[in-house]
Amino acid sequence: MRMKDAVSISVAQAGIRLDVFLARQYPEFSRSHMQKLIVEGAVLVNGRIHKPNYKLGVMDTIEFQPPEPQELSILPENIPLDILYEDGDIVVLNKIRGMVVHPAAGVYTGTLVNALLYHCNDLSGINGIIRPGIVHRLDKDTSGVMIVAKNDEAHVNLAEQIRLKVANRIYWAIVCGNVEEDHGIIRAAIGRHPTERKKMAVVRDGGKESTTLFRVLERFGSYTLVECRLKTGRTHQIRVHMAYIGHPLLGDPKYGKKDSCDIGGQALHSYELEFVHPRIGEKMHFKAELPEDMKKILFKLRKKADRKYK
Repeated sequence: MRMKDAVSISVAQAGIRLDVFLARQYPEFSRSHMQKLIVEGAVLVNGRIHKPNYKLGVMDTIEFQPPEPQELSILPENIPLDILYEDGDIVVLNKIRGMVVHPAAGVYTGTLVNALLYHCNDLSGINGIIRPGIVHRLDKDTSGVMIVAKNDEAHVNLAEQIRLKVANRIYWAIVCGNVEEDHGIIRAAIGRHPTERKKMAVVRDGGKESTTLFRVLERFGSYTLVECRLKTGRTHQIRVHMAYIGHPLLGDPKYGKKDSCDIGGQALHSYELEFVHPRIGEKMHFKAELPEDMKKILFKLRKKADRKYK
């Protein structure tokens, strides 16, 4: 059994909500998870259960019984993969829309990791049993090319290429509205949304430096096809940045507008990936063709635009 933690509240900490204080003290738990633990009685203040919004007072004593870590067994699953390239060090694949990359709370099957464990005998172990081989990730509803490491040496090398911007990642997105500039740079720090904790946002304080380059590929009046290049790799970066400049991604359920769209999620595709092979040092370049759902949307938009200008 894990030891119970106890802490006394100082003058500087007084007035802070109980759930906020604990989420800061234990960053491995999300605030919503911590709220659940408080309600379930895993947290006592002065020997009593309080609500998550309880305001702490000076000399309050908090006792917290962290839950026992659960042993997770991520099982291989025979899920088809679109492999673009594979050798003894890496796998380059075209991820389908709707597939979660790695297991997380409540999702332990049907992920890319489950499929990779079935397909590959070896994957790098740097990210642990939950994310073996995963050098970079794509959101569930983002499709396209991504790379997986089969051993730790390849993983370290590829992660460093991404950090040093040696690896180039290019995305295609259909965004709402007419993007007037032919190209541009979005430099805006991204951090956790101040009130909606499951969302990211452009923030003034506490965010991480984030840069996205965009270029218009095609205009359709009310929508625009753009190419985006990542100079940093923040969570939901393209989705947040494009929404920030007034052009959210078509179909984006989190940052976009409600619209009729024949697509299950945001119209975002990892189109191109360029990197140096971690073992042989050769520059490698891969493209993943647009998925059928985005092709259909572009066909309809072109058809509508043609009718409008005839």
